[in-house]
Amino acid sequence: MEAPRPTGTTPRTAGTATRTVLAVDSPARMTALGLRLAALLRPGDLVMLTGELGAGKTTLTRGLGEGLGVRGAVTSPTFVIARVHPSLTGGPALVHVDAYRLGGGLDEMEDLDLDVSLPDSVIVVEWGDGKVEELSEDRLHVVIERAVGDAGTMAATDATDATDAPDGDDRRTVTVTGLGPRWADADLTVLAPSAS
Repeated sequence: MEAPRPTGTTPRTAGTATRTVLAVDSPARMTALGLRLAALLRPGDLVMLTGELGAGKTTLTRGLGEGLGVRGAVTSPTFVIARVHPSLTGGPALVHVDAYRLGGGLDEMEDLDLDVSLPDSVIVVEWGDGKVEELSEDRLHVVIERAVGDAGTMAATDATDATDAPDGDDRRTVTVTGLGPRWADADLTVLAPSAS
């Protein structure tokens, strides 16, 4: 029986996936995780976000947008399905998609032209499980789980107003899995916050 791995380690599976598990305990720290994740991303990357309502998917994406230096406030694209945030720094645009209301697979998402946007952008898809995997064999899958017994909502707190103080209702376990050759040798442990 294998001993449990400490938070932040990167076990490798099947030579094409890497994984790290992180503890996040506030909206500010979820945003900071997005900032660190943005440093790993490049044009053509697909990031799938999974988590229940209020888990912190948009808060994480807000940090990604800040880290990528994109224009416009990153907010939930639930009612518009997709928002494009052009780069202010010459880097890739951020295409933020909410696939929650889309029932079908890639066929239903073709109208969004994500396959056209992918080579030049970073595409982040909330609720994309079973819908966008065909876009790329190389993708990051980020699963955000609320700690057992927590009823708080990270999405209800604007990251600009959040303090760094831990709040029991905001505790999350974030599992980041890199799939495909692009992520096979990636060191996802760099996503863990540095000790201060």
